[in-house]
Amino acid sequence: MIGTVSTEAKAELARAHGCDHPILYTEQDFVAEVGRLTGGEKLPVVYDSVGKDTFLKSLDCLHPRGVMVSYGNASGPPDPIPPGLLAQKGSLFLTRPTLYHYIAKREELEQSATELFDLVLSGKVKLKIGQGFSLREAADAHRALEARETTGSTVLTV
Repeated sequence: MIGTVSTEAKAELARAHGCDHPILYTEQDFVAEVGRLTGGEKLPVVYDSVGKDTFLKSLDCLHPRGVMVSYGNASGPPDPIPPGLLAQKGSLFLTRPTLYHYIAKREELEQSATELFDLVLSGKVKLKIGQGFSLREAADAHRALEARETTGSTVLTV
């Protein structure tokens, strides 16, 4: 697994959770690193949670007919792109999923929840609460999230 992170601390966290090759995108050209790591083959799938700062470069990490899953905006929303750009970069596929569309029906929600809890109970998925704030500190929690100073889940308590 190849991942991009913004700090060395997050690279260590990624390694601890199974990422073989964390790349500091704030310091390295991650497109070149992906090319080096894959012997120029690039990737079949990219999951991009960063948004504006990495979006176009993430597309450049895909091999022809690759799939990009854009699911976050940590650095802000990506700029709009013309659909023809996906063709120019290798007949790429782009999706922007939201959870609701996968759990809209009660049976889908129950199935997804059962699968998730089974993975957590088996130890294949590990939960990490990175930080907690009292409800009175909700504004501080939002500032920390916006400043990208958090890792794992952020929990608000009464």
